[in-house]
Amino acid sequence: MTTPLYDDSNWREEYKSYISNKMELDLLENGPKSLSQSWHLQALYSDWKKMKGYNKLDPKENKGQLQSSMTEFFQSQKDQGI
Repeated sequence: MTTPLYDDSNWREEYKSYISNKMELDLLENGPKSLSQSWHLQALYSDWKKMKGYNKLDPKENKGQLQSSMTEFFQSQKDQGI
């Protein structure tokens, strides 16, 4: 496992000062109780990372190695005789 380039151990406490929504404050304090709440918490975490500029340090970001065009796709289909 790799060590992160930033410390996010206290992100919930730090993020509380930026929001005023009661539901989101409750979510940050008590954690998720359902799948949809966990998605919402992940969105808050992503927003916090973006605010702090940490999203640019994330090594999992797709750098375009899997991109192709529709023209290439149709040409490959034609070449395979599909």
